[in-house]
Amino acid sequence: MQLDIKATNLELTDAIRAYVQTKMDALDAEAARFGGAVRGEVEVGKASQHHKTGPVFRAEVHIRLPGKLVYASEAHEDLYTAIGNAVKDAEKHMLKYRGKMQDSRKRGRNKGEGV
Repeated sequence: MQLDIKATNLELTDAIRAYVQTKMDALDAEAARFGGAVRGEVEVGKASQHHKTGPVFRAEVHIRLPGKLVYASEAHEDLYTAIGNAVKDAEKHMLKYRGKMQDSRKRGRNKGEGV
């Protein structure tokens, strides 16, 4: 999977980049089921410069699959937690989409068998 990482209102350090890469590598096996044209985009950052407490950090994950764009977003007080939760949510959406694809293939096969 090709991966682009972007930071907004925040410096993208090597530690953040490595953490995002590690989390997204866990999705590679699932993304490989959709073919080679899978692209991942991760945006991390602060919601704004003036927030001091609450869900200050946010992470957005976009995974472009053939025929589908998977989007997950998470806001949290800790940047690493926000990244982890957004990646988990994206994985959940990918699994749901894969299940729908498999179900539609099964239904299509059953229709053709009776003809």
